[in-house]
Amino acid sequence: MPFARLATATTPTAHIGLGLAAVGRPGYINLGRDEDLGDDRSVETLRARTHELLDAAYAQGVRYFDVARSYGRSEEFLADWLNKTPGRNDVVIGSKWGYTYTANWTTDAEKHEVKDHSVRTYDRQRAETAELLGDHLDLYQIHSVTPDSPALADKELHARLAEAAAEGTTIGFSTSGPAQADAIRAALEVTVDGEPLFRTVQSTYNALETSAVPALAEAHDAGLTVIVKEGMANGRLAAPHAPDALKAVAEETALGCDAVALALVLRQPWAGVVLSGAATTSQLASNLHAAVVDLGDDQLARLAQLAEEPQAYWQRRGQLPWH
Repeated sequence: MPFARLATATTPTAHIGLGLAAVGRPGYINLGRDEDLGDDRSVETLRARTHELLDAAYAQGVRYFDVARSYGRSEEFLADWLNKTPGRNDVVIGSKWGYTYTANWTTDAEKHEVKDHSVRTYDRQRAETAELLGDHLDLYQIHSVTPDSPALADKELHARLAEAAAEGTTIGFSTSGPAQADAIRAALEVTVDGEPLFRTVQSTYNALETSAVPALAEAHDAGLTVIVKEGMANGRLAAPHAPDALKAVAEETALGCDAVALALVLRQPWAGVVLSGAATTSQLASNLHAAVVDLGDDQLARLAQLAEEPQAYWQRRGQLPWH
């Protein structure tokens, strides 16, 4: 398991990862993104921004980096960064397949990505990822598995993934939607030749969306590394959008709402890696303060009141515009 590299890390930020969804393409659904990126979103501008973020993250102890085929040119940007500074053997690289980026570097496309979990898509995207990341790739995940995903029952796909695992690539999956817990539990049952197929799970968990907690604990107990995405709820937990209770706790800690929101995730015993989706180096620096936030019982109780019903949370997320 590549994440064993993180187990021996001594920096407090080693279990915070950097996801490149917000900077690998010009359009995304994070609140405040217009202010974060400005008007110039050319390929070279976002490449330079991504490299600046990666440099800052690495310097501050971050060792897991997360991309996907559907995150525009995120794999390309990451590969460029890895190749220009060889010897960083302590990093862990994860990517995902199952969505195809279709926005053609615009922010107003009718569809920004198209989902397909077929063997044909896996074969095509695995080759595309291999061309860019090569031996750097440690983890390959099925992107956004839901309970009805054909990827959970496709034996041919399972055999292909098991072949990749035998060749040294860790196989995982990510989840999305109000039935994340059901998808996680279904994926835990997938085996090839009597052995569990998946070794990692990446799921949405934050102060507003807590419904997957029991299933994530079960996955952890089964030996999977749990990666948490969207800990900031696509900007809903960042100032100025944060709920009043979160703002109050942040004021008490003298740190940002983002640091408190991510600290809430980091303290979960089943959370192996918690992703920052920062789009600027200042956001990243603030996010990384999560590693030193100490929350008291009263503060935790107040933050627990923020949880929403999963259907309401995902309906709200689905209404967020692509900026």
